[in-house]
Formats: sequence, C-alpha cells, structure tokens
Amino acid sequence: MITDFGIGDRVLMRKKHACGGSEWEITRNGADIRIKCLSCGRSVMLDRLVFMRAAKKVTFSANGAAASIEESPKAGESDEENHNGSPS
Repeated sequence: MITDFGIGDRVLMRKKHACGGSEWEITRNGADIRIKCLSCGRSVMLDRLVFMRAAKKVTFSANGAAASIEESPKAGESDEENHNGSPS
C-alpha cells in the first residue's frame, strides 16, 4: 500500500489493465484519484483507499523525489547517535 504520491507521479498497479499496461499516471489527487493508463490513454477514477490498496509502487515521482523512500530512523534513535558525536 502506498501513501506518498502526487499529481504527475507514475505508479505501478497490482493488476494489469485490459490493454496489457500496468503503469499509470496520476492526473487528479483528492478524495478520489484519477489515473491515466500510459499504454492506451484510458482514464479511470478510483476512491482514494481503493487506489492506495491497488497501487504497488511509485515508479516516477514528478516532484523530483526519488521513487524509493528510505526508512526513517527508529524511535529513540537520532542523527546524533548515528554520527557518534564527532563533528563533520
């Protein structure tokens, strides 16, 4: 389930479209999400929760962020502990 996405992002869906494509572009973001098939151009509107469950991953982010999101430090860990207190 993906949670971080925006307009212009390309997402890989779990099920293929009837045309055989599985990559879609987000064209509307709100309570409902509109996605456009990059293979045939068909546009589909999905409920936000349905979309979040059906999307596998973001393949391209339009805002310039990397498609793969790094894990944040675990609770109780801070950047200072990771640097062993030595200034850079």
